[in-house]
Amino acid sequence: MIIDDHEVVRRGIAEVVERADGMTVVAEAGTVADGVRRAELVRPQVLLVDLQLPDGTGIDVLRRLREILPEARAIVLTSFDDDDALAAALEAGAAAYLLKSVRGAEITDVIKAVAAGRALLDERTVTRRRAGHDDPTENLTPSELRVLDLIGEGLSNREIAERLGVAEKTVKNHITSLLAKMGLQRRTQVAAWVAGHKRQAWRTDPTH
Repeated sequence: MIIDDHEVVRRGIAEVVERADGMTVVAEAGTVADGVRRAELVRPQVLLVDLQLPDGTGIDVLRRLREILPEARAIVLTSFDDDDALAAALEAGAAAYLLKSVRGAEITDVIKAVAAGRALLDERTVTRRRAGHDDPTENLTPSELRVLDLIGEGLSNREIAERLGVAEKTVKNHITSLLAKMGLQRRTQVAAWVAGHKRQAWRTDPTH
């Protein structure tokens, strides 16, 4: 279910979701009140909720639905990359936090991950961002770190899968997870981060 006050945004997201295998948009809404009412009727598995709504916020929606639909999983989709909003989304029970600048494929990957029970937003992410932590990779698993390195080498998802001997879907899941943990939104940002990190290491290594 998509809750956003801009019809064009709702329609665009709905088209992306409907094209993906195994997913269907069961309802749309443009306000807090309408969103809560329709969600109670259709009982969606996953909610995509905008933060800014005419009669309140997406956080209001999540708090009201947490009691009515405790089994529903929520993704906050917003234009605001704000630490306070991120913390509020976590407190309200959101499993993921996405900026509207993400590509369609990334939205569907996150929806699938959240529907499968994974949480891509946690207290460590919020704390690290607020503290301006120097190492956004500290919470990555060994597999995610390997995928990070291979993205930095310029490999495609298929090439990474072949290199690691795993399914391409597994690689996509690793990328979805490491993006969330690093506070990034796109694969290209990961490549840029790796490139910048390598340049910094080269400058500070006295052996060079």
